[in-house]
Amino acid sequence: MKRILIVDDSFYMRTLLKNMLSDAGYEVVGEAPNGQTALELAKETKPDLITLDVILPDNTGLDVLKGIKAEQPDMKVIIVSAVGQEVIVNEAMEYGAKSYIVKPFSEEKVLEVVSKVLSED
Repeated sequence: MKRILIVDDSFYMRTLLKNMLSDAGYEVVGEAPNGQTALELAKETKPDLITLDVILPDNTGLDVLKGIKAEQPDMKVIIVSAVGQEVIVNEAMEYGAKSYIVKPFSEEKVLEVVSKVLSED
C-alpha cells in the first residue's frame, strides 16, 4: 500500500484529499497544516508521495518543496494549489515537483495524477 502525506493549511482540503485517497486504497500517513510540520512529518513518516499546497501560513509550498528535496531528493511531490499561475507552476516543476493540480479539482483528476506519479520510477 502506497503511503501519502497531505500538506494543506485548510482542514477541509486535507479531509477531502484524505477521504479521496483512503477510499482509493492509499494509506494517509500524516496531515500537515503548515510547512514546519510538513518537513518534520516528511522525515518521520517517509511517505511514497506528498501532496503539497503552495500557500501555507508559515512558509511557501515552494520553500517546503526545496526543503523536502534537500533532505530526500527522490521524494515524489505533487503540488495541489489554487495558485495556477504559469510562473509558479514552472518554478514548482524546476524544484522537483512531479505534477501540479490546480484547485478546484475533480476526484478523478487527483487519483489519475497520484497513480501516474506513483507508477513512475
